[in-house]
Amino acid sequence: MIREATNADIPQIQIIRNLVKENVLSDPSVVSDANNAHYISDAGKGWVYESENEIIGFAIIDLSDRNIWALFIHPDHDRKGAGRALHDVMLNWYFGSYADKLWLGTTPNTRAESFYRRAGWKETGMHGKGEIKFEMTKEDWTENLKKDNKMA
Repeated sequence: MIREATNADIPQIQIIRNLVKENVLSDPSVVSDANNAHYISDAGKGWVYESENEIIGFAIIDLSDRNIWALFIHPDHDRKGAGRALHDVMLNWYFGSYADKLWLGTTPNTRAESFYRRAGWKETGMHGKGEIKFEMTKEDWTENLKKDNKMA
């Protein structure tokens, strides 16, 4: 089940964020509870994926920067569809309300890079400390949905 994230979810969100095997934080204190609360409640919106009353993944969008701030799945639940489901809910919500393109950055040569390419994100260069920058427009998202519906 996917639902909107609340501040009460932050402890579980932090556990998942610090268990991931890729895009590992060199200093976990950099992403504080306050950061999560800010993006969930003030500057963005978040979602969690629950299975058997346990949060197994989360996604957070930063509306101020039009950025996917986080999309992470507990390593025990990788490759079971939760990440794509969260991704799609987040993009459907965003492009249902906004027309500005979205962007994200991820480490090269990771499963995350492959995931975003398969989801239709377009590489536009580099960002930050050697991350690949991807962008998604409303038009590209709409086309992706049409393709997915034809394949279903």
